[in-house]
Amino acid sequence: MKKIFTKVIFMLFMLLTTGVVAHAQSIVVSGTVTDKLTKEPIPGVSVTIKGKTIGSSTDLKGQFSFSTTEKVPFTLNISYIGYTTVEREVTGNTSNLTFELESGVVLGQEVVVSASRTPERILESPVSIERISSAALKELPAPSFYDALNNLKGVEMSTQSMTFRSVNTRGFNANGNVRFNQYIDGMDNQAPGLNFSVGNIVGLTELDVDNVELLPGAASALYGAGGINGTLLMTSKNPYQYQGASFQYKTGINHVNDDKTGQGVQEFKELNVRLAKSWNNKFGFKTSFGFLQAKDWAATDTRNFDRTARQLKSGDRNSDPNYDGVNVYGDEISQNMINVSQSVQNQTIAGINAATSGAIPNIKTMIDGAFPGIVPNAAQQAAFLGGLPAALRPAVANYFPFYVGLKAGLIPNQFVSRTGYNETDLVDYDTKSLKTSTSLHYKFNNTVEAIAQANWGTGTSVYTGTDRYSLRNFKIGQYKLELKGQDFFLRGYTTQERSGDAYNATILGTFINEAWKPSTTWFPQYIGNYVGARAGGQTDAAAQAYARSQADIGRLVPGTAGYETAKSAIASKTIGPANGAKFNDKTNLYHYEGMYNFSNAFNNVVELIVGASYRDYFLHSEGTIFDDLTRDIVIDEYGAYAQLGKKFGDKFKMTVAGRYDKSKNFEGRLTPRITGVWTVAPNNNIRASFQTGYRNPTTQDQYIDLAVGGGSTRLIGGLPESINKYNLNTNKGVTAASYRAFLASAAAGAPNTTLLQPYTFDAGGLRPESVKSFEVGYKGLATRSLLIDAYAYYNIYEDFIGGVELYQNPTTTAVKFSVPVNIATKVKSYGGAFGLDYQVGKFNFNGNTSYNKLSDIPAGFDNNFNTPEWRFNAGVGSKEIIKNFGFNVQYRWQDQFYWNSTFATGTVPSYSTFDAQVNLKIPSVKSVVKLGGSNVLNKYYSTSFGNPEVGALYYLSFTFNP
Repeated sequence: MKKIFTKVIFMLFMLLTTGVVAHAQSIVVSGTVTDKLTKEPIPGVSVTIKGKTIGSSTDLKGQFSFSTTEKVPFTLNISYIGYTTVEREVTGNTSNLTFELESGVVLGQEVVVSASRTPERILESPVSIERISSAALKELPAPSFYDALNNLKGVEMSTQSMTFRSVNTRGFNANGNVRFNQYIDGMDNQAPGLNFSVGNIVGLTELDVDNVELLPGAASALYGAGGINGTLLMTSKNPYQYQGASFQYKTGINHVNDDKTGQGVQEFKELNVRLAKSWNNKFGFKTSFGFLQAKDWAATDTRNFDRTARQLKSGDRNSDPNYDGVNVYGDEISQNMINVSQSVQNQTIAGINAATSGAIPNIKTMIDGAFPGIVPNAAQQAAFLGGLPAALRPAVANYFPFYVGLKAGLIPNQFVSRTGYNETDLVDYDTKSLKTSTSLHYKFNNTVEAIAQANWGTGTSVYTGTDRYSLRNFKIGQYKLELKGQDFFLRGYTTQERSGDAYNATILGTFINEAWKPSTTWFPQYIGNYVGARAGGQTDAAAQAYARSQADIGRLVPGTAGYETAKSAIASKTIGPANGAKFNDKTNLYHYEGMYNFSNAFNNVVELIVGASYRDYFLHSEGTIFDDLTRDIVIDEYGAYAQLGKKFGDKFKMTVAGRYDKSKNFEGRLTPRITGVWTVAPNNNIRASFQTGYRNPTTQDQYIDLAVGGGSTRLIGGLPESINKYNLNTNKGVTAASYRAFLASAAAGAPNTTLLQPYTFDAGGLRPESVKSFEVGYKGLATRSLLIDAYAYYNIYEDFIGGVELYQNPTTTAVKFSVPVNIATKVKSYGGAFGLDYQVGKFNFNGNTSYNKLSDIPAGFDNNFNTPEWRFNAGVGSKEIIKNFGFNVQYRWQDQFYWNSTFATGTVPSYSTFDAQVNLKIPSVKSVVKLGGSNVLNKYYSTSFGNPEVGALYYLSFTFNP
C-alpha cells in the first residue's frame, strides 16, 4: 500500500510541475476598487470571473491582481458585504481596471473555499457552512474572534478556562473534543499527544485573521480522519494584500462580584502586533505577536459527588465522612472502615507471628482466650499488655482499638475519604498566552507561491479530562513548507508538542496528603480515634468529626511554607515511578499533503480534484501518559481522495467525492460524499447531501496507560496489547453497575457475588468510529435585505467509541480500569437550525436557533451527547450608526442539559448572556477605540459540569491600522 501511496505522490508532483508551466502562459487581471461616495479604497472585496472559480480579493489599498488562463471576453463579479454587486464585461485590456462600489444592502455574496475545497459563493455551498470575514471580525463584541464562534448557528463551546474553549456542532460535545477538527492555514492544529486542539492557545492573533469558515457535521471525504462533528478552518492574512504595521492593546477586568473565589476584581491585558511587507509583489514577509495575561476563571464546585454511582449526593465535608467534592482533589482516596480494620488486624497477626517465630501464631485468638465473651476495657487491656514481652506491646496497643471496634460492633460499614484540597489551592490560575507567527513568501509568478511558516505558542491554562490538569508553560510549535498555485498545493508541516510544567491537579492533591501522612497511617489513625470516641459514648457523627480532627493534626495547610514546598516538589516530579504529578509529553506529528484541481485544465466543464496525505505520530511521554516508558511508539496514517463536480445548466450542480484512509492499527476506510445544489431562483438554493465521516481512535484511546483520580482509576488503551497487559481477558473485570449492586448487597450484610457481571472485550479489538450523515438545507435571499439559512440533519453512528469502567478482583481489593470500547449498536441523532440575517438602513439584525437530539439511547450506551436540545442567538449592530460610531450587541441562550464525562456527571443549568461593544473610528490616525464586554450582565454560568463558572469580562481596546 505504501508503494501505491508513493506513486500517488509522484503523480501529483508531475501534475504540479505541468501546472507551473501552464500558468506561465496565463494573463494578469488587476485593478482597484473604491467607494463611490468617499473615493476611498475598499479592502477585502471579492473579485472573481463569473461562472468560474478564479479570482482574488483586494488589499488595504483596494488593489487586486490574479492570473488566469481564461481568454477575453469574460465578466468580472465584484462583491462586498454592504455594497451592491457590480458585474462588468472585460473585452480588451485586463490591467489597471477601476471599479466603484455603491453602498447598498447585499447579503450572501461571500466566497467560501472549505465546503468543496474550491471557491464558491456561500449561497451555492453544497453543505452547511458558517463564515466570519475580516470585516465582520472588527465588529464582534466578544473579547476575541475565537470566543465569538459561540454565536454562530449550531455552534456550542465547552469553557474550561479563559484561554481553553472546545468548539463543537451537532452533539457529543466534550472538553477535549476529538470529534472536531481545527485547521490554521491548512495545518491541523491538534496537540498530537491529545488529538484535539487546545483552543486558540497556539493560533492566530486578532490582527492576523483573514477569515474563519466552519463546517458543521462530517467532512472526512475531503479532510480525512476526525471532524465527524465539524471542521473549523482559520486563514491568516497574507503579506501581499495586508501590508504595514498594526497593533492592538486591550485592557479590562473580570471576576467582578465573584463571591465564590473572593479574590476581587482582576485585571485583563492583551497586546497584539503585526508587521507585513512585500517587495515587487514577489517577496513577502509577515510576523505577528500576541500576549494575553489575566486571572483565570476558577472551578469552585464543592458539591458532593459519588464517583462510583456517577452522580451528585447529599452531604458535605462536615456531614459525610466519604465526602468527595467535584472540584476538591485528594478526597478521591477512600477506604471502608471495616476493611481497613480487618487489614490492620491481619497485618498485626502476621507481624507478631513473625516476630515471635510462631510462638504467638494468632494474637487475636490469644486475646479472645483472655477475655471470652467480653470486650476488654482500658484497665483489662493494660493488664494484658503488661503480660507481653516489651517489644510486642506497642504493636498490640495499636491493635486494641481495632480489636475492640470489631468485636463490639463499633466500626460501621462506612467508607471514609481523606481530606482534600480545593482546586483553587492546587491550580495555577495566572493564565497567560504568548503566540507568534512568522512567514516568508516568494512568488515565482502571479500564481505560484512558496511559503515557509512558523507558528509557536506557549501558555498557562486549565484543561478538564478525566481529572483537572494545570497546563503550565504548555508549548506547541507548527512549522510548514508549502508550494501552492491557483490549482494546486504541496505542503509539509510538523507539530511539536511540549507539556512544559503541566501537571495533574487531582494527583497533586493526593500526593500532598501522602507526602505528609501516608494513607496506610492516616486511615488507621482515623478509625482508632473513632472507636475511642464511640466507646466514650459519642454519637457516630461526633465520633467521625473527632476522628478526622485527630487524623488531620499537622496536615499541610495551603499558603504555609510546608504546603508550598511539598506542592512544588510533587508538581516538578513526573507521573509514574517518580511519584509526581507532572507530565513529560514531547509528542510530535509530521504531515505531508498534496492536491491538484483539474477544473481549469478541463475549461471548467467539470470540476476534478485529487489529493493525498501521509502523517506520522511519534509518541513520547516517558510513561507519564502513554505506555512508552521502555519503547518508542510510532503511528502512521495515509490516504488519498478525489472529487468530481458537474453543473447541469444554471440550475443544478452535483458533486461526488470519496477518500480512502489507512491507519497503522486499523483496517482501511472509504468515506464517500454526494452533494447536490438546486438553484430554484436567482440567489435561492436548495441543497442536499449524503456525507460520511470517521475518526480513528485517538493516540490516547490506543496507548494511554495512566493512573487518575488520585490513583483510584487506571486509564488504559483499547488495543489488545493493553487489555492483555493487565490480564483483563483472563482475569476479567466486572461492570461498574454490577459492582455497585454487589457493594449494596455487602452493605446490607449479605454479599451476593452472583450480581457481578464479567465484561468480555470484542475479539476484534478497538475499531474506528464512523458516521453517515444525511442533510437537506436552503439558503437564499428572500429579499435583497433578508437572508435565510436553514438545514436539517440525521446522523447514524457506527462503532461509536465510548468507554467502559471495570473493577478487577471485585471481592478483594478491587482495581478500577477505564477502557475505550466500541458500542455494538448504532447511535442515532438528528437536529436542525434556522437563521436570519436582515439589513435595514444602517442596522444589521441576525438571529438563529438550533435543535439537537439523541433519537434513542442504546442499551449499555453511556450517554455523552452533552448538548442542549435548544440554543438561540440574536443580535443587532451597525458599522456606523452616526459618523464614525458603531455598535454590536449579541444575546445567547441555551437550555439545560445533562453532561457526562469521565471527570464528572450532572445537569448543566440553562443560561443566557449578552455581549456588547461600541466603537469609535478615528480615520485620521487609522485607529479604532472599542469599549465592550462579554456576559455584560455578569450572570455567572457554566458550559459543562465540573468546569468553572464564567462571569463578565469588560474591556477597552485601541487598535491601529486594524
